[in-house]
Amino acid sequence: MQVRVVDGPAVGEIVDAAPLASRALVAVTGHSLGAVADDTTPAQHRVLAVLASRGSRRMVDLAGTLGGTPLTAGRMCDRLARKGLITRHRAGVGRREVLVWVTSPGRKVVDDATAPRRGLLTDILSRPPSGQQAGVARALRVFAAAAGEIPDSQRPAGVTGLQHPGEPVRASTGASA
Repeated sequence: MQVRVVDGPAVGEIVDAAPLASRALVAVTGHSLGAVADDTTPAQHRVLAVLASRGSRRMVDLAGTLGGTPLTAGRMCDRLARKGLITRHRAGVGRREVLVWVTSPGRKVVDDATAPRRGLLTDILSRPPSGQQAGVARALRVFAAAAGEIPDSQRPAGVTGLQHPGEPVRASTGASA
C-alpha cells in the first residue's frame, strides 16, 4: 500500500497528537470491553465488531479488513466459532470460499461493549468547551475517512481515503508491526 505524505504547517503537530489520541481511544476500548474481555480478546472483539457492522464476509476479505492473513483470520474465527459467536459456511466454486457472519450471541458481545464505550466517549468528548466540540467531531470524521473507514458517500468533501478493492484498510506508516 502506498501512503501519501502531505506537508503542511500543521502535519507534524497532527502526527504528534495522533498517538496520544490513539492511546486514549485504546484505553476507552479496553475499559468498555469490561466483562466481555473475560471471554473475548480485543482482537476477537474487533472481528465481531467488523462482522456486526458490515455483515457477512468472505474470510479473505475479513483478513484484509483486519490487516492480517487469511490463515490468521481463520484461526481467530476457529476460536470464535467454538464459542458460538460466529458461524462459517463453505461456498463458491468447489466450496473454496469461506463465508463468516456473527451470531446472535456474538452480536450481544458487541452490544455489551458498545454501550459502556459510548458512555465513556460521551464523558470524555463533553469536556472540551462547546465551541470546540464540532471541530473535534469533524477532525475525527476526517481521520476516519482518510483511513478508509467511512464510505465514499459519507466522506467529508476533499478527503481521500485509503482503499483496497471493496474493503476499507487501516492506515499504515509502512512499518510492520
